[in-house]
Amino acid sequence: MYEPKPIDLSGVELPQELLDLTEKIAENVHENWSAGRIKDGWVYGEERDDEKKTTPCLVPYSQLTEEEKEFDRVTAFETLKLIVALGYKIEKK
Repeated sequence: MYEPKPIDLSGVELPQELLDLTEKIAENVHENWSAGRIKDGWVYGEERDDEKKTTPCLVPYSQLTEEEKEFDRVTAFETLKLIVALGYKIEKK
């Protein structure tokens, strides 16, 4: 049985400039997810239906519910923390 073992990132503190990136990365995560869904034949629908390939999440990021945005924010935040934990440095030019 598969047992996920993510790297413990609880002690990683992100500097403010990286925290500021979280929302932009979250939006891009949604854009990539949406592009993949559309490529696979999914369309907007009031309710998610895997057979009909409809989902209410095929909207611009700004129109997502806060709950849906939070899913993308967590992905962005945890990715930034992993990058820092692995010793990489992100600098803005």
